Amino acid sequence: MKSYKKKEFNKIIIYVLITITIITVATGIGWIFRYIGFPETNIVIVYLLSILIITRFTLGYTYGIVASVVATCTFNYFFTKPYYTLSVNDPTYLITFGIMTITAIITSALTSKVKKNALEAQEKEAETSALFQLTNRLTDACNIADIASITTNTISGIMNCHAACLCFDESGQPEHSFIQQQSSNKQVRREVEDTSALKYSIESLRSGYAKNGEFYDCPIYGRESILGILRIPKENAVSMSESQKRLLRSMIESTALAMDRFRSAQQQQKSREETVQERYRSNILRAISHDLRTPLSGIMGTSEMLMDMTGKDDMRYTLAQGIHKDADWLHSLVENILSLTRLQDGRLAITKQLEAVEEVVGGAVNHIMKRYPEYEVTVNVPDEVLMIPMDARLIEQVLINLLENAIKHSSPDYEICVSVRQENNNAVFSVADLGCGIAASDLPNIFKMFYTTSSGTADGQRSVGLGLPICEAIIKAHGGKIEGHNRSSGSGSEFIFTLPKEEPNHGEQK
Repeated sequence: MKSYKKKEFNKIIIYVLITITIITVATGIGWIFRYIGFPETNIVIVYLLSILIITRFTLGYTYGIVASVVATCTFNYFFTKPYYTLSVNDPTYLITFGIMTITAIITSALTSKVKKNALEAQEKEAETSALFQLTNRLTDACNIADIASITTNTISGIMNCHAACLCFDESGQPEHSFIQQQSSNKQVRREVEDTSALKYSIESLRSGYAKNGEFYDCPIYGRESILGILRIPKENAVSMSESQKRLLRSMIESTALAMDRFRSAQQQQKSREETVQERYRSNILRAISHDLRTPLSGIMGTSEMLMDMTGKDDMRYTLAQGIHKDADWLHSLVENILSLTRLQDGRLAITKQLEAVEEVVGGAVNHIMKRYPEYEVTVNVPDEVLMIPMDARLIEQVLINLLENAIKHSSPDYEICVSVRQENNNAVFSVADLGCGIAASDLPNIFKMFYTTSSGTADGQRSVGLGLPICEAIIKAHGGKIEGHNRSSGSGSEFIFTLPKEEPNHGEQK
């Protein structure tokens, strides 16, 4: 700061000396003109010329205006009678002095304005050239480190300093080292002493930069977070002119745009890779599931035949029953996987038709009772026929998944209840059990894909965590809602989903 003030003071001294020198030279020329016998108007013209010259070699309006007044007083002192005084014998000289002063001031102001406009044009041209240079070089950057290196090199050359650049990672944390320009063709990496303190100083900024012992740190803001910090040495930062500060801000914005573009390109590439991986995974799952369906159906059919051919007290009946049960579970898992792949690919066609709720619930309960005859399932449906627009096959699958879920967490002694009621303009389905319930820590996650628990809670036993997410996807595709919670009246859990009674206006297919 002291060096900056010293430079400004030296500049003022120089401009004052220029003003005094030019006025002195004009006075000398005036003496020569008077000695030769030239009229006083020629001397006035010399003083006006001196004002133009002073305005040319100084900055601002002040020096030109002061020089105009000084020139008028000097002309009066040396070249009007009585000489060597500021008084006049002829009152008409007062008009001359006034016109001379006004003319000099106007001339000085116009010259200063033209000069100022020329300087602004030069500054804008230099700014445009510098920004073009930086932007053109940034197009060749391969990564964030390249962008930081190019920015540091370009700004150091334009600002004539040893600038530095520190990058933030994708999580918004500053890196442990930064790049600094050491010479015109050499850069070095320096360690950051305290990244936490640095981050705090940037996040708590109330101005455009943060000060530390060595640098002025200017944050590089992206669209969503801080991308980095441009570091200008303290001695260079305090002596920057307004035009340099404006240019620096523009170059920081260009750097931020380049970093943002690179981050966006990275995210897009990552998303494309994840999409390809997801497609491969779905294709593999679909292929495996299709290949498993046929042999599983054969195993189930054969095990049923063996069970029919043997008595219940025969050991072979128990073995065949176990084979049938495991094959049936695998078959259900395969169906869920196929439904999952169709949902993810958007190929699960939902064809809504008016269906009787009683028939759909009855079909799901009959399917479950064949597989789990030892369990008791009660059904409560309205006495009147309730017709709901739905895809009966998919809603039946939802009920089967929920009933299987209840069976997994209940013993055969506990009753499982399926009920349907009409509420406002919705049909409300409920599947409740008296089992172990859902752990409080699992409640927010039960509808997440592949979420399982080891405590025997929702969708956890002998499962890969697909049943409930598929139920949720099917119900949402029907325009309904589904939720799960523990029963308030006692032990066990309850899953409730709703289906709208009226078909939306935009069609019967979604």
